[in-house]
Amino acid sequence: MDKDTEDKMKVSIIHENCDLEKQNIKSLPYTAYVTEYVVEGKTQYDIAMGGKPSDVFDHYYDTYKKEFKAMRQCEGRVPPARWNVEPPAPKKKKRRRRVEESDE
Repeated sequence: MDKDTEDKMKVSIIHENCDLEKQNIKSLPYTAYVTEYVVEGKTQYDIAMGGKPSDVFDHYYDTYKKEFKAMRQCEGRVPPARWNVEPPAPKKKKRRRRVEESDE
């Protein structure tokens, strides 16, 4: 496996080129990071998550080199294992059959 493929597997980008006022919210995982970089003279922000902070840093530094400006932890409060997980479907209740007593 080449290095680029390994980096992509370690880092998942949650929001790309996002508005921090709307996207940096407490319902994100606490392992997510806000990255700041410059593209064509405009500052852009991404929210990314990785196994380690160094994985996120390495991915963005390798991609943007000198245009990479900063990385900081986001406002997230949710544990990563509980983030973006669908709740289990409720189980159907079994109905008991009503046994009718016979008249004797």
